[in-house]
Formats: sequence, C-alpha cells, structure tokens
Amino acid sequence: MQLTKTLEFKPKNIKYYKTAFTHRSMNLKDSKGNTINYERLEFLGDAMLSAVIASHLYLEVPSGDEGYLTKMRSKIVSREHLNELGKDLNLIDLVESKIPQGQFGDNIHGNIFEALIGAIFLDKGYKFCEKFIYKRVIIPYVDIETLEGKVISYKSLLIEWCQKEKKTFGYNVYEDTGNDEVRHFSVKLSIDEKIVAKARATSKKKAEEKASKRAFFAFQNKISKMI
Repeated sequence: MQLTKTLEFKPKNIKYYKTAFTHRSMNLKDSKGNTINYERLEFLGDAMLSAVIASHLYLEVPSGDEGYLTKMRSKIVSREHLNELGKDLNLIDLVESKIPQGQFGDNIHGNIFEALIGAIFLDKGYKFCEKFIYKRVIIPYVDIETLEGKVISYKSLLIEWCQKEKKTFGYNVYEDTGNDEVRHFSVKLSIDEKIVAKARATSKKKAEEKASKRAFFAFQNKISKMI
C-alpha cells in the first residue's frame, strides 16, 4: 500500500488518513452532513507541529528569549518549508480530488503535510506523532545555526528595516500579462522615492516577494544584522 510505504508504519484507523488526503472538490459529507476534507485536520496538524517544535526549541536553546524562539519556530513551520516537506514525501500523489494536480498551487503540499500530522495524532496519539515529527522534520531539517540565517519573507524583512531606519517605501504593482497565457503582474519597489528593484510573477504576492529579495541583496550588509 502506497500510504504505508510513505509513512513507514501501519495505520490503525485508515479513515483519518483518507480524510487527510481528500480535497474539498470531492464534496463529500458524513451521515450528519459535516464536510469531509483535509482542512480540519490541517488545523490540528498545524497545532501539533507548533507544539512539538516549540518544545524542541525551548529545550535545545536555553539562552533564547521569547522573541527568538518565536522567530525560529516560524522559520521551521513556514509555508515554504512545509511545502518542501510535502513534496519530499510526494503526498500530492495520494490526494483524492476532482481538480487536476497541475491546477493546485504550491501550498497544497504543506497543507496536506499538516493534515497528515493531524491524522497521525488522532490515529496514534501524541507520543507517536511527536516521534514522527522528530524523524521527518526535526532531525533531517532543523539545524539551529542554518535557520538563524534563513529568511522567511524578504518583504517583511525589508519593511521592518525601512520602518526601523525611517525610510519611505512603496510597491507599485500593475498587471503585465503581455503575450503570456497566464496572468502576470509586475512590481516596482521604491525606497526613499528611488526604484531599487523590479520583478514579475504570476501573482502580486510573488512579484512583491521577488522584488523584495532583489532589494534585500542590494542592501544585504545593512539588513542582515536584523536576521
């Protein structure tokens, strides 16, 4: 069974895992009319991940204050990181959906990973779930020194720096589809009324993040002190 091979353990109650891999497009309901899909398990898995990661950081970094621990936990459970975990496990291949895989956004990988964590918790209990998180997340991916220098959001970091240094900034975003079949957006990032970076992507958010990343490297020596 593909699920057992992916998990490397045998589930006790398969229904939790079926729910974890059911997309809302299936429009399934139980006998009481409640919707059946991965989203509630995603909520539960998110809480489990946060709790286990928080405990690990608390014990691993006794010198870290609340702000440090919060920032480090955010880096570990960032959407980008969770998407990587979901992709590494090829969880998308287990999803039941009426929507083709190619139409899913990247976040589906992280969402399903969180739902899987929720299913494991309900099926096997806290201690087993904790061991799974250690084996699949903490041991292979959590390196404190590396994470200390990892940027979650270049846009957030850039805005924080601008505010701290009392610099004015602005993102001028406009639609720029051109000859592309897929809708595109361009952005011009200005700091102190001077354009410092430009970028183009398939969403406003991605375009702003890409421009922010380019601006970050332009001001890296000044901004990196904040990471």
